[in-house]
Amino acid sequence: MLGPPGGAYCERHGIHRGKRVRARLRLKPGKERSLLRGHPWIFSGAIAKEEGSLTPGATVEVLSDSGQFLAQAAFSPESQIRARLWTVERELPIDSHFFLGRIMRAVALRRELGGARGAVRLVHSEADGLPGLIVDRYADLLVVQFLSQGVEHHRASILAALAQATGVARLYERSDADVRTLEGLLPMTGALAGAPPEGPIEIEEHGLLYGVDVIHGQKTGFFIDQRTNRNRVAQLAFGDVLNCFCYTGGFSLAALRAGARSVTSIDSSADALALAEANAARNGFSGQQTSWLGEDVFLALRRFRDQGRQFDVVILDPPKFAPTASHVEKAARAYKDINLLGLKLLRPGGLLFTYSCSGGISPDLFQKIVAGAAQDAHVAAHVLERHGASSDHPVLLSFPEGEYLKGLVLRRLVSGS
Repeated sequence: MLGPPGGAYCERHGIHRGKRVRARLRLKPGKERSLLRGHPWIFSGAIAKEEGSLTPGATVEVLSDSGQFLAQAAFSPESQIRARLWTVERELPIDSHFFLGRIMRAVALRRELGGARGAVRLVHSEADGLPGLIVDRYADLLVVQFLSQGVEHHRASILAALAQATGVARLYERSDADVRTLEGLLPMTGALAGAPPEGPIEIEEHGLLYGVDVIHGQKTGFFIDQRTNRNRVAQLAFGDVLNCFCYTGGFSLAALRAGARSVTSIDSSADALALAEANAARNGFSGQQTSWLGEDVFLALRRFRDQGRQFDVVILDPPKFAPTASHVEKAARAYKDINLLGLKLLRPGGLLFTYSCSGGISPDLFQKIVAGAAQDAHVAAHVLERHGASSDHPVLLSFPEGEYLKGLVLRRLVSGS
């Protein structure tokens, strides 16, 4: 196959100076099994040989030990995840048309969510066939995270596709997550198109108003993945509510909407608490029924325990205790400690909403940790519900690692019942 005149590069057909680009990864015997099952990651230990010009983010062909073509993937030389799957089609060009198609499909799947004033995740990385790309929409603004070498390499095509698929003119980048450094990439933040936000962007979720700080807030500014779970709190909360790691007050406002008698919210971030109080005021919640405590949650819960305080509903939504698999043992201790304290503060008949957003903690392990905490707290409880991320954060069946958010709703049994 001949290249374009003059030896120019053609992105659509992967041709350079008359030769097809043939960067390849050849796997060790048997290491193709996970790819054949649909898993999108190739770890460094699975690779027997690297062939051709392998540059960060470039598309490579993945071959079995026998030379069978398996997939096209994005190469990442510094990460333990050495390549991330684009497609199992050999002749499909990884170009601007490819990214427009994937993004348009992802946007279409969320069409019924996050109206003009809402918040929605439009692109969810591997689940949408775009590993390392996160796109959240807040009203008339897109917040983008490029978290892998592959999407970083194609950022111009991706940004053009986002503009075409959504019609949104304002884009802001929050590529400052820790995982980016594992890819050998520097943090990047700032306006990509249009003016940056001058303050919190107001969104509406289930009839509640929230201000979202996309510039300084956690993740892209708001925990969109808890949308459905916040709504359950708005339906089930009662009495005196304790919301731990409250951030900007999502679960707190949901409990107030449910008619809670009082809501005590704790977070170590003064900026988050200030926005949480502003969010309460947005919705007409203020006065003696709310209290906002800026302190370490573990210390506050121990103080409450020593004071003999009790609550009808306790909500535990801590930060990621296990960023990688190597942190699982330490994270398990932290999750057990926080749930032990939460259960001791829960009145008989009360509800515990407890969550983990650590990908290294499986749903099964999380339940075992919470069960161990209940045993040590001498508390009997029923599992009423199991929670996960909202529907705009889908999980591939072939990629269980994508199920990072898991939660349990427990009812503490009355003694003797």
